[in-house]
Amino acid sequence: MQPARIVVIEDELPIRRGISDALRASGYEVAEAADGVLGQNEAVRAGVDLVLLDLLLPRRDGLEVLANVRRVRAALPIIILTARGTEDDRVRGLKMGADDYVVKPFSARELLARVEAVLRRSPKPGKEVRGARLGRAVIDLERREICWSEDERGELSEMESAILTFLVTHCKRAVSREELLTKVWGIEPQGLETRTVDMHIARLRTKLRDPSGRNGLEAILTVRALGYMAGPDLLPMEATERAPAKLAKR
Repeated sequence: MQPARIVVIEDELPIRRGISDALRASGYEVAEAADGVLGQNEAVRAGVDLVLLDLLLPRRDGLEVLANVRRVRAALPIIILTARGTEDDRVRGLKMGADDYVVKPFSARELLARVEAVLRRSPKPGKEVRGARLGRAVIDLERREICWSEDERGELSEMESAILTFLVTHCKRAVSREELLTKVWGIEPQGLETRTVDMHIARLRTKLRDPSGRNGLEAILTVRALGYMAGPDLLPMEATERAPAKLAKR
């Protein structure tokens, strides 16, 4: 089984390194960030299972990072690490979506126990996505077909279907343009123009509009400074669900 990946967002180097060393010694994969901006970017990346978040951070306060991450990854486990030990601070962090709260100073043993407890009660990864629903539309991602009704159908290109599959599979968080280039196009994004991603997203949005004009459901949302994510009305169909008969036949 692949080890859980944990992001440690802490500006004090000795504390950050101590936490990271303890996590690695316990078999976890660790990414480190020394400020709120870098930490937020790390937290929303693919494959992150838990975040350890300090509140007093340079460039972006920890509570702001918490709020921003929660908007794009609602189910991501987050444990707050802070010297702010007042009851009001603890309650505010928990109300904003933190899963646990550890007050400095703390022992590595206590922290590891809390990490293990939060990971145990966190939702497990979802099943394979093979289609999606959007209002009255059924989208077959394998056949690359959108079915609005018996007489209203649309087709997706191979790349459009791959993009949509990735967004629906990761529907609880924002996906960056660079991640799409890496995971869908299979190319390294460094130094590349990401406009091609935007153009594909624009075409996808057009194809996913209800041809009857009955509703204004937005299939793909733009998340400022982060990328794109599946809209709240774009609902995944798991591999165990059967495609409707009208979609399975042409």
